[in-house]
Amino acid sequence: MSSTPDNRQIPVKGESLSPATTRRALLGLGVPVYFELLSGVVAGIIDTVWVARLGEAAVGAVAVASTLENVLLGVILMANVGTTVLIADALGGRRRAELPVAIRAAGTIWLIVTPIVALGGFLLRDQVAQLLVGRADGEVHRLAADFFAIAFPGMAVFFAQNVVDGIFKGTGDTRTPMRMAILANACILVLDPLLIYGVGVLPEMGVQGAALGMMLGRAVALGVSLVLLRRKRLGDTGGESTTLRWSAAMRRILSVGLPASGDFVLRMGISATLVGIVARFGEDPLAAYGIGIKLILFVTMAFYAFRQAGSILTARTHGAGQNADRVIGQQSLVLATMTGAGAGLVLALCGPMIMGFFSDAPEVVDSGVVLLWYLLPYLVLLAGVVGLGGVFMGGRQTQSLFWVTALGACVQLPLAYALSSLPALGVQGVWLSMIIGTAAQYAMTVLLFRRLVAAAGPAGEGERGHTEPQTATVDN
Repeated sequence: MSSTPDNRQIPVKGESLSPATTRRALLGLGVPVYFELLSGVVAGIIDTVWVARLGEAAVGAVAVASTLENVLLGVILMANVGTTVLIADALGGRRRAELPVAIRAAGTIWLIVTPIVALGGFLLRDQVAQLLVGRADGEVHRLAADFFAIAFPGMAVFFAQNVVDGIFKGTGDTRTPMRMAILANACILVLDPLLIYGVGVLPEMGVQGAALGMMLGRAVALGVSLVLLRRKRLGDTGGESTTLRWSAAMRRILSVGLPASGDFVLRMGISATLVGIVARFGEDPLAAYGIGIKLILFVTMAFYAFRQAGSILTARTHGAGQNADRVIGQQSLVLATMTGAGAGLVLALCGPMIMGFFSDAPEVVDSGVVLLWYLLPYLVLLAGVVGLGGVFMGGRQTQSLFWVTALGACVQLPLAYALSSLPALGVQGVWLSMIIGTAAQYAMTVLLFRRLVAAAGPAGEGERGHTEPQTATVDN
């Protein structure tokens, strides 16, 4: 493999894991993932800012499109997650000859999924806009359909970048996806005003310019990503052979990726349902919840960054014995919980100032301050659920994540309706249901983690044979 600029290293199968070594590896992998995820949010903000001068209908159309993109991310997530785990597992087991097979399988999934979403969405863009907007007429519906006319074909680029990012992450390189996300945003920042408002020979395209700017910015990043991926020479097997076949690689990718995709979509469904419940209490609590969701997003992205880091590290070391999985899970839990507790405490203590930054309506601020105190235990519990998830992903147990989320939905949603109907609680019943539902998920996650560690058996010979951590260089 190519040399790594920063010489960052992570352990592989048969090598010892200490808590300190694991924390360094998790931070080294996870911090770039966080900024990559953050860049995805920033891309939507850039579009919204540039179209703001076109009016509220344009802002609403872009907001609708951003919501749909989040849902479609769950579709390609099956290839992204599954490819990362498959490649990391092959490298951890020193089976380099499996890499070309895994990459071809991931590319095949992209070829199957992309035409269905891109072409189908383009042909049904009016119907999709109507479904999301709630009516077949009006300016928001028309502008959303115009945006989708370019955004749906642009899913081909978006999906391809996600697959390529999954390949990079499987090699332990989380910095390149981060850099490409930043590059895409830089391009979007420049292209959006040129295409939205028209400059020189460029026509004024309105919301379609925002969609085209995003697609072109991502296309530039994808082109650079493909060049960098080629330089890694992952197809160079060094004369090794493998018994892994293309069809088996696809099954492995989907067996890991599909439950992870289902988990993502289900969590988004829970959030959308809670919006509907909160809306019953009027505009002020709804506005406060909308602000709260944005704040939660910035915190929970750190949890998911640690989860991705944990999945890569687990896949690289899985099979070395129960000690490896246990240490990775414990340290992921520690890092995520510290992040959640620290961020939650800041939000709670600085509630009036934070809410005042987003709104000057006293009722919205008051409702938001109460919500932020409820978010403190919620974030701590969610940190545990998501933080431990990396061990399940890396150990190809992603179906456990789906069932944990399903349990949370079964507990949280009925409680949200029931508790919020109590006069003594009102909308605070929704906030309380979030804590209780996540607590149920936390308990189930810890139970499944203990069973997973116990099933791994005693520590492997590689772990017993080393007193000092040994590491393998990871390509960046």
